[in-house]
Amino acid sequence: MKFVKNTVLIIVFTVILTSCDKAVFNNGCPDSIIEWVDVLMINNIKYQHHFPEPEIEKVSVSLEKGKEIGKVTYKMADSACSNYQMKNGDAAYLEKGTPIYELKGYPSSFIVVADNNIYVADQNGKAKTAGELYPLRGLVKNIHIESTEDGKRLYTFSAQSTDKFINAWYQLNLEGYHALQKKRSFEGERVFLEIELNNGATFRLLYWANTNTFNVGAVGNKAVREIIMNELSKIHKPS
Repeated sequence: MKFVKNTVLIIVFTVILTSCDKAVFNNGCPDSIIEWVDVLMINNIKYQHHFPEPEIEKVSVSLEKGKEIGKVTYKMADSACSNYQMKNGDAAYLEKGTPIYELKGYPSSFIVVADNNIYVADQNGKAKTAGELYPLRGLVKNIHIESTEDGKRLYTFSAQSTDKFINAWYQLNLEGYHALQKKRSFEGERVFLEIELNNGATFRLLYWANTNTFNVGAVGNKAVREIIMNELSKIHKPS
């Protein structure tokens, strides 16, 4: 379905969609119609806003802002060319001058708030492990399996499996996107995992079962594969 194709392209190819050169933004830019991912960059970390599915749009999300850590200095939409290279202060759709805040209770290397929306880290060059990119321990309420057809929730991990997954998550190393792409790690059967945080916010991890790889570059181990496949198998079991 069109929904799934667009979702996969948005998650997997954020790097491609946000690569370019600011030096040419006054030279005939934008040079094409660009559907930017809703991203921003601050402190050398790229963040992405994940749009909730219609069924959970009305869920209350706690946005207790912390200190301001920066402002948007450049809006890419309608200004940047397709070969643009993001820099600190850049955002796809946020207006210039929009403040960027910490979210109380969450590391700013993981989540920030801008324009009353949560942005989750997508790329962090300093993070070498999955746990450094997404420090999930103590911050996750539920993990859901979503439909790859329409994004609706199909199943919720048991509390035990959620704890096991989070513990295993910290053991995973991050590999470069392009290296994984060359190894065709982003091909095959996909699993949509929705991470629901304690404050009600959600974001999606895309997992390729046959290569045991996540869209953020985390490469799974045996424990991660077993946990996910075990939970998947329960969806089809008769009650």
